[in-house]
Amino acid sequence: MAIAASLVKELREKSGAGIMDAKHALTENNGDIQKAIDWLRVKGIAKAAGKSGRATREGMIGILLANGAGVAVEVNSETDFVARNAEFCKLVRRITEKALKQDNVEALLESSLDDGTVQEAVTEKIAKLGENLTVRRMQKVSGESISCYIHNSVGEGVGKIGVLVAFRGVAGETGEEIAMHVAAATPVSLSEDNVPEEIVERERQILVQKAGGKPPAVIEKIVAGGLKKFYSESTLLNQKFVMDTDKTVARVAEEAGIVVLDFIRFEVGENL
Repeated sequence: MAIAASLVKELREKSGAGIMDAKHALTENNGDIQKAIDWLRVKGIAKAAGKSGRATREGMIGILLANGAGVAVEVNSETDFVARNAEFCKLVRRITEKALKQDNVEALLESSLDDGTVQEAVTEKIAKLGENLTVRRMQKVSGESISCYIHNSVGEGVGKIGVLVAFRGVAGETGEEIAMHVAAATPVSLSEDNVPEEIVERERQILVQKAGGKPPAVIEKIVAGGLKKFYSESTLLNQKFVMDTDKTVARVAEEAGIVVLDFIRFEVGENL
């Protein structure tokens, strides 16, 4: 029998099933919503809806480069056991491929994948793997050359920490080393000019409190010195290069004839 699109939509909303599973269930049960839900439950597909509120703090980072652009995506699971599952890692890779052509997570979830959308593919995998899964974030960079690094890799372009660094010029081996530096040194921004103001203010307040009851002029000097130290430790261009601590990252890049334009560092579960 022909199944109306409105019935498919209703079943998907009630069960969390993907579009093809919903159509199949309705066809098998002559369009009866309740019987279709029961059919999906027997198959294990309707489990996804009941897992949507469960915390997802594990997962994997996907990294991909193509045509002067790079994208990083974080896909989360409930446990590290599922995160290392081959099917989950394949899903992360496929979602990352789709992300290259999207600008944000919302558009990514609505983009097509197989016979449905990315969101539907995630929902179907929730039912199969038995855990809640979420696509948490994505970010892109572009440049004349892009270097990447995956830490704790479990497959091509998939791991626990993913780094992309965009350059003006041909980065080569130096670019790869800077990407590794980013993974190890955890910079908060490219330079002091683009550290988020809330982070600067928090550091400033900590320094003021540490200065205690000293005169204002002394406090001002302490704060200035403290912020300079903070920038040297926390901004990529000012950090000491992990492979040669006598040089900053900016100097290493300059000596290689390249300019660092931007970077992304995604670590599974950070700030959750």
